[in-house]
Amino acid sequence: MTSPAIQATLQRLGIPGLFDVHTHFYPEPMGTKVRAVFETAGPLIGRPWPITYRGSDEELVATLTGFGVRRFSQLTYAHKPGMAEFLNDWSAGFAGRFPAALRCGTFFPEPGAADYVVRRLAGGVELWKVHVQVGNFLVTDPLLDPVWGVLAEAGTPIILHAGSGPVATDCTGPGPVAELLRRHPRLPLVIAHLGAPEYADFLAMAEQYEHVRLDTTMAFTDFFAEMGGAFPAEMLPRLTDLGEKVLLGSDFPNIPYDYPHQIEAIEALGLGDDWLRRVLWQNAADLFGAGPDVTAA
Repeated sequence: MTSPAIQATLQRLGIPGLFDVHTHFYPEPMGTKVRAVFETAGPLIGRPWPITYRGSDEELVATLTGFGVRRFSQLTYAHKPGMAEFLNDWSAGFAGRFPAALRCGTFFPEPGAADYVVRRLAGGVELWKVHVQVGNFLVTDPLLDPVWGVLAEAGTPIILHAGSGPVATDCTGPGPVAELLRRHPRLPLVIAHLGAPEYADFLAMAEQYEHVRLDTTMAFTDFFAEMGGAFPAEMLPRLTDLGEKVLLGSDFPNIPYDYPHQIEAIEALGLGDDWLRRVLWQNAADLFGAGPDVTAA
């Protein structure tokens, strides 16, 4: 599966491909259960959400790379105690099978979390995922405080879904994250979905804190706009100024539209080729490395 429009964009920008920091792969039966939540409009989804891409890990990776994605993540997230290390074992195996994949990990507020996070860092984890809406916990949970301290010291990025989209809970929103950053100002958070729908608050955190970044996952797409999550046009200059802190994300394969639509929507913002070049490739390549057999432009 290819996209002539994406290939033309890559050629114009002079970059070797896309670097997508927000993609999902799951062990079974977790993958089947996650897809069912989306497709039945579960309580944390709130509306029909038909998934466009299906298949084995091998088939999905082939689809993703066919669109020009040269490096990608394989994010999982724990939602109960005792689950994180099972997922971390699986993720390590996935990265072993697919060298273009970032080595990812997750954690949960539970006794011993800091210990296994330290072990996984030593094993090469490059990116963490935390989803407070699904996990139903606050980032300020005391059981997580030693974990945040370890990760602030290590400098390993954490993709954090803390915005209140698609459905708000008592654990979502910018307030707890602002408190977390007051405690750990060097924490390298990557705010998923640009923090939708609380864009202004999360942009302010990226402006204030040196190591806070944002990912574009689903932002600017027609589907997001229909959900009431349209990015305010008046904030685009702030997003332009944060160009070195914005990373491409997609939520592949759990998206209800074709993958190229995300790229087209970002390009349609008209924020300039230098901004686009950084978002689609260079920012993540600088953060994580260009990967095997790829030389950054």
